[in-house]
Amino acid sequence: MIMRNLLLGSAACMMSVSALAQDANLDGRVGKLEKEMRAVQRQVFPNGAGKFLEPEIQSPTAQKPVTSSSSTATADLLVRVDALESQLAALTGQFEQHDNAMRQMEARLKAVEAQLKAQADQAAAGTVSAAPAVTTPAPTPVATAAAAKPKPATAAPAAATTAKPSAARTAAVAAVEKPATGDTFEDGYTYGFRLWEAKFYPEAQVTLEETIKKHPKHKRLSYARNLLGRAWLDDKKPATAVKVFYDNYKSEPRGDRAPESLFFLGSALTDLGKTAEACEAFSELARSYPDVATGRLAERIAGGKTRAKCK
Repeated sequence: MIMRNLLLGSAACMMSVSALAQDANLDGRVGKLEKEMRAVQRQVFPNGAGKFLEPEIQSPTAQKPVTSSSSTATADLLVRVDALESQLAALTGQFEQHDNAMRQMEARLKAVEAQLKAQADQAAAGTVSAAPAVTTPAPTPVATAAAAKPKPATAAPAAATTAKPSAARTAAVAAVEKPATGDTFEDGYTYGFRLWEAKFYPEAQVTLEETIKKHPKHKRLSYARNLLGRAWLDDKKPATAVKVFYDNYKSEPRGDRAPESLFFLGSALTDLGKTAEACEAFSELARSYPDVATGRLAERIAGGKTRAKCK
């Protein structure tokens, strides 16, 4: 009898240890799945500020049979694992769609950039080829009165493009207050903002570019790069603005001004006549930053879509 009791006790202990091991294994699986889900959510929702979406687990309607606490805990963990695996699969699918959309946008922007470069090269080549026709004199056997009056040199306009700013502009720029708080990034950003606000766009571009170069990893770099893009856009140079805005969004998608850069990217593309790409940028903004797209940028996005004639 004593031996029988010992055997029964040993069996019960082994079953308890096995159940505990199973619970520990499930706990490990749950923890691993939750970590993976958070990683995927950071990619799918880059502006989520660390929020974690809990899985929606519906409790069964049927009355549960009375069971031991160990088996109940195991069943609950199994339900959690199934729910987490389903949600992880759904989030992974969203991330893949987001990543694919990003690749397509990058490819189309590169095509736009190549097209603009080709147009600029053609324009430059046309200017060079036209120059000899203007400057090369045609041989004339008999001098005439008209020939005695040579035309003005064509190089004069080129000299005008390299002229220095006027004294009045230089004085106006100098009148813009330059902060000196000791924080070189904030001073540079604030001064660039004041120049941009005063519509001194080239001067703002130089100031912001220098600030970004000196502080490539500053926590507020997203602000400076976005403002630099706006300085180019307001200076009627949307091709350069497209590159600045897209680089800001791509390099720091969780940056504070990444949503704004996507919006202004769409605006710059619209200015270039690339309305299909502009609509794609607005759609990416709605996918990546739904709260911002329906919040502080809602009116701007609606206006941008109307201007680009998005469907």
